[in-house]
Amino acid sequence: MTNKVTLTQFIIEQQREFPGTSGSFTALLNDIATACKKISHIVNRGELIGVLGSAESENIQGEVQKKLDIITNDIMVNALNWTGHLAGMASEEIDDIIKIPSHYPKGKYLVLFDPLDGSSNIDVNLAVGTIFSILRCREGIDADLQDFLRKGSEQVCAGFVLYGPSTMMVLTTGHGVNAFTLDQDIGEFILTHRNMRIPEETAEFAVNMTNQRFWQPPVQRYIAECLQGTEGPLGKNYNMRWIASLVAEVYRILTRGGIFMYPLDSRNPAKPAKLRLMYEANPMAFIIEQAGGVCSTGRDRILDIKPTDIHQRVPLILGSKQEVERVVGYHLEG
Repeated sequence: MTNKVTLTQFIIEQQREFPGTSGSFTALLNDIATACKKISHIVNRGELIGVLGSAESENIQGEVQKKLDIITNDIMVNALNWTGHLAGMASEEIDDIIKIPSHYPKGKYLVLFDPLDGSSNIDVNLAVGTIFSILRCREGIDADLQDFLRKGSEQVCAGFVLYGPSTMMVLTTGHGVNAFTLDQDIGEFILTHRNMRIPEETAEFAVNMTNQRFWQPPVQRYIAECLQGTEGPLGKNYNMRWIASLVAEVYRILTRGGIFMYPLDSRNPAKPAKLRLMYEANPMAFIIEQAGGVCSTGRDRILDIKPTDIHQRVPLILGSKQEVERVVGYHLEG
């Protein structure tokens, strides 16, 4: 029987390459994994335990929260705030940064998370997920806002957990991208996809076409060329995919290539961009680049952006290298 490599074993073996590590990072990832196992169980139970539907409240972005948005946020906070590994947390669902209670020790990491990405899909039984990002911090302090406002290139780890037909964790610590599948029989994440790489070319795009009339000319041009198929300048037929769940879109791109776009649009001048830099764009950019892809706003590398707000929004274009670079080129021409 083939020896199965657990998430814990994989992280420990990676850390052995860097003598002097304390083991705190491994323990933190285990705590995140435990929280995501709990979320997986609740998502799987759904209406059987009455957790579907709207919570009749809004988050900081003015979006209507689902019951599971609140429940999963509480699971993440309660799994991490007591551990001694963190100096602070930030959640897409909470206005301000989350302080570690004064009676718990403070660690040397910060965690930012979207506890339930794609929650609009939950009531129709489509894939959702949890996204997380880890930053280093001065050990023992009570972190403030400025400690969080760091470029994505400073992340020490990023990952997401996809709650689909199987529960999977996709993870990078800056040494490639690996995926782990939750073995429900033993309650462990098992390494199933080692060193994932995104194909450089693709014939698949994911974008919300209902916003087409609000896009800027470079994106209009690229999608028009895709739709022309073999008769157009790109010389091939494209398929369109749109799940409205970033975790599902990125996992598909990691496994078979493609391009995902949520570009700038003029539909609502107060909110020209949709996705959050700290909770969605940065962690996904780290993963995508480590898998050989490209992640951009259309003009700037996502990981080079210096945040100015914990809930800052950015346009997001990511995926196979040749396709993203083509869209970026169209932006630069303009």
